[in-house]
Amino acid sequence: MRKFIAVLGALVCQATLANQCLDQFYADAPPYLSKQTLKQNTTPICFNGFAVMHSGISKTPLWSAEHLTPQRLSQKIKREDSFHEEDQVPEQYRATLKDYKASGYDRGHMSPNEDMPDSVSQNDSFSLANVIPQAHHNNIDIFWKLEEATRGMITKQNQDVYVVTGPIFSGKKLNSIGNGVLVPTAVYKAVYYPKTGVIGAYLAPNDNSLQVKAVSVCAVEALTGINIFPQLNDALKRKTYDLPLSTTNVKADIAYTGMDTQSQCAPAMTQEQIKQSQNAFGTATSHTSATGWLQTFKNILATLFEFISKMLS
Repeated sequence: MRKFIAVLGALVCQATLANQCLDQFYADAPPYLSKQTLKQNTTPICFNGFAVMHSGISKTPLWSAEHLTPQRLSQKIKREDSFHEEDQVPEQYRATLKDYKASGYDRGHMSPNEDMPDSVSQNDSFSLANVIPQAHHNNIDIFWKLEEATRGMITKQNQDVYVVTGPIFSGKKLNSIGNGVLVPTAVYKAVYYPKTGVIGAYLAPNDNSLQVKAVSVCAVEALTGINIFPQLNDALKRKTYDLPLSTTNVKADIAYTGMDTQSQCAPAMTQEQIKQSQNAFGTATSHTSATGWLQTFKNILATLFEFISKMLS
């Protein structure tokens, strides 16, 4: 009986962690690297509150995904900077703090600190696996406003959003900092609000020009080689909306602006590919801290107690 309970507990624990990770993706489907060259030296990581696909080629995330809800954003915590190197990424593929020192670029969060509901998640967000070399004003002006606008859409309209944020690397010759950390040419933030059907992406050059525009998800897929929302069809991903660029632009109704018929959407995924992608994150490196493990253990005990009670009744 003890052995049975131990095995069951391990299975429940694994399932709990896998579910927590897949919850960050719309319909439990992680963004998929359609472009084969992107898959080299990648590391999927399940952080507390978000998930990342890290590239050992660029030494940055290729994408960082999170599921934001009104309840999650109601948890307010004080910011405590704790940038750190990611020891779950093989040493030769990871960025270091030294790489960013005097580089001229900010350590730009992809899943931002202010989206995090607790100190454990906040600490995870400062991992360099969630960071890119970002132009200063792109970071503190453009993307800060976009992040605020996204949170404003959630709280003012009482709806969830699935967010995927990441870098774009365009051109044959890319700049780098430190020991080979590639500098993105642009940065995107794709959003999908299931309640209202609003969908789209923000796209900004990674410079200090303060330029930004709203585009379709397909436009970002064409630039990145990534299927951002695998469970959504092309017709939906081609739609464009007048996405708010700051909290002052958040309105009750976000205007539909048309269809992007020019961009090449990422190829549709088969159910087998989706399953393989889910399995990769189901067994991905998990950043469950002591606090996180305590909560997980409590959940396991509750599940076990319920199961045993049913067995004995």
